[in-house]
Amino acid sequence: MGMSVTISVATEQDAEQIFRLQYLCFQSEAALYGNYRIDPLVQSLDSVREELAADCVYVARLGDEVVGSVRGRVTEDGAAAIGKLCVHPRLQGHGIGARLLRAAEAALEGERGATRFRLHAGHRSEGSLRLYRRVGYETVGTAQGTDGVPMIVLEKPAGTYAVTA
Repeated sequence: MGMSVTISVATEQDAEQIFRLQYLCFQSEAALYGNYRIDPLVQSLDSVREELAADCVYVARLGDEVVGSVRGRVTEDGAAAIGKLCVHPRLQGHGIGARLLRAAEAALEGERGATRFRLHAGHRSEGSLRLYRRVGYETVGTAQGTDGVPMIVLEKPAGTYAVTA
């Protein structure tokens, strides 16, 4: 009998697993850009702990293992900035990313008053862009990441949630 993946609010005890998972998951992104200094790969464990304390952070768990995570915070303009969505490579393509997005969106709107959701994806990150568009995000512009990677900025209004499958 297999275990099912559960989505829950991250706790302080999840920091190290999130840190390691993020490092694993963003290797393929780094390879796409030939840049192994992208933000998710150079973030410190202390910085992850700070985000856990201040931001809206959700994890996907398979038993005791953290196999996915996402973070979000409401910015000054009322938009929720969602980022660092990652799912363990062995579990990608099973709807976990969409479920994590849905949990974060619901909390950011319901508990923190977000009026819309915004995220950034690398311009070559076709898998991520496909997921975001499938769950209702639309391209609204471009930006340059602090790590030099050209980013596509996507948004959607609050109240339009990710489909879970």
